[in-house]
Amino acid sequence: MYRIITVCTGNICRSPMAQYILTKAFEDAGLSDEVSVDSAGTTGWETGRPIDERAAARLKQADLLTADHRARQFEPAWYADRDLILALDVDHYEQLRGDAPDDGARNKVRMLRAFDPKVADHGPAEQGIYDPWFGDEADFDVSWNLISAAVPGIVEHVRAQLATH
Repeated sequence: MYRIITVCTGNICRSPMAQYILTKAFEDAGLSDEVSVDSAGTTGWETGRPIDERAAARLKQADLLTADHRARQFEPAWYADRDLILALDVDHYEQLRGDAPDDGARNKVRMLRAFDPKVADHGPAEQGIYDPWFGDEADFDVSWNLISAAVPGIVEHVRAQLATH
């Protein structure tokens, strides 16, 4: 099983949105038996809380239901357990890479938008998705669009990884 984790700050907005969007994309690609996606936050601020209702509403528009989601903090053991660690913004990227126990773990950390062809050749500082929590529904639409633009590239990356194993 190829394991992916998406990571934002509190695990109530961006990372669960990415988790559910990616899970559906892998189902649509016929890879749901080979790939699992989960999410976490770099902090424990929201631990145990459900997904932000604005994020849930945006996901529900695509028939993605999130009632079971509960926020949790990224655990160091997950560096070993995950094949790909996708940071949603540059501060998550820097923290995850800085906390990684070794180069192997550090190399698993990528910006989610590094897989978006529009910004793939940019550095991490230009690939972030700002926190929609401070905004309104329109900000969650922006997050949806930015995440969705990277999804085909992530699916193809994982498909290639699976082919080499």
